[in-house]
Amino acid sequence: MSEKKILITETVLRDANQSQMATRMKREDFADILETMDNAGYHSLECWGGATFDSCLRYLDEDPWERLRFIRSKVKKTKLQMLFRGQNILGYSHYSDEAVRSFVQKSISNGIDIIRIFDALNDFDNIRVAVDECKKGGAHAQGCICYTTSPVHTLEMYVELGKEIEAMGCDSLCIKDMAGIMSPKSAYDLVKALKEALKIPVVVHTHATTGLASMTYLKAVEAGADCIDCAISSFAGGTSQPATESLVYSLKELGYGCDVDLDVCKKINDHFKPIQAKYIADGTLNPTVLNTKIDALNYQIPGGMLSNLIAQLKAMNSLDKLDEVLQETPRVRADLGYPPLVTPMSQMVGVQAVSNVLSGSRYSNISKEIKAYIRGEYGKTPAPINDELKQKVLNGEEVVLHKVENELPAAKQHLGKLAKSEEDVLSYVAFPNVAEEFFKRRDMKEALRVTYSIEEVSE
Repeated sequence: MSEKKILITETVLRDANQSQMATRMKREDFADILETMDNAGYHSLECWGGATFDSCLRYLDEDPWERLRFIRSKVKKTKLQMLFRGQNILGYSHYSDEAVRSFVQKSISNGIDIIRIFDALNDFDNIRVAVDECKKGGAHAQGCICYTTSPVHTLEMYVELGKEIEAMGCDSLCIKDMAGIMSPKSAYDLVKALKEALKIPVVVHTHATTGLASMTYLKAVEAGADCIDCAISSFAGGTSQPATESLVYSLKELGYGCDVDLDVCKKINDHFKPIQAKYIADGTLNPTVLNTKIDALNYQIPGGMLSNLIAQLKAMNSLDKLDEVLQETPRVRADLGYPPLVTPMSQMVGVQAVSNVLSGSRYSNISKEIKAYIRGEYGKTPAPINDELKQKVLNGEEVVLHKVENELPAAKQHLGKLAKSEEDVLSYVAFPNVAEEFFKRRDMKEALRVTYSIEEVSE
């Protein structure tokens, strides 16, 4: 029996609902349970970053910065954690070093304690600036290895990546298994190798998509993992993480230390049960994402990507094409040099796979993001890109990597009075059209509020 303490990161506020229902959970859905969650004994609450930022502005009509500040006002003891895409920030293209540093600074000052930083290609040149600024800001920098399988992704390669993360100054390392494809044996071997090679803590993140996750976590812990990501049971399983309660129960029975209180977890789960039922009833949460999908071992699609693919095909009245799209996805990935399927690569590969299937002709339409990727704008690819596809895009041009110029001054000038803060400017830089429309709606609502207030006073 081991006396080692295992830390638990709770994902219901971010990855769990992102994976099951495309990040549509509103602030009102969790506002009343935050203080209870703060007393559960979690190591951290993953509550921000990832797709939450885009979703707040685009679908929920919420200011993502205000959402973070609200969570921080209620959660006093537990660390708040976010997912950050390095030079991609929270968007889908590369941004300037100045924008990255400013975004990291503001994330910390608005309440974030731990920043999990990754690059979709495991090109760590793309995370150095974010890691450096995170450390300067006094927050915990967690570097990521995006886990995938391919002819070029080996145990030795991952250990070298781990050494690079530690040498960069990261406080911990996360093995980020977006699609739930890491087997129990692979997890044991990888965690053991990393623990032997590194001094920093090792965190394991996976998804229950393929049915392997709980077994994978137990073998990872056995090999020396320090922390695992789980979701409260009403939002667990399927494309989300394994259930917090089940893992905590099992770990304690096996003799591991764990501070998570299962009695408090019951209160948290009782709160989220009707929330899940509401979203199933209105169609936001499609029950198909709750099933085990063993085929994901082949097509390697992460939970958030699968829920988005379903939503995309449903909107185009083409849900019957889902199986064809799932089969096309690994073919597109191979053509692109086996990038790990994590944001933004998962969305880019998924959109291209949908286009290839629905058009009936592969690569008759190539997205601008895929073209930018092939031109080298996202970084170094794990393996060479398919020559025919590469030539179709480049047409003889050479790949020239370039630095993005500082976008902040132009964004500030463009927004003028629409921007009420530096955070607004950053929102615009990440999602220009979406953020600007949000600011206009916000101003209209404020104008209406002032009008009603004046009328009440005059009465």
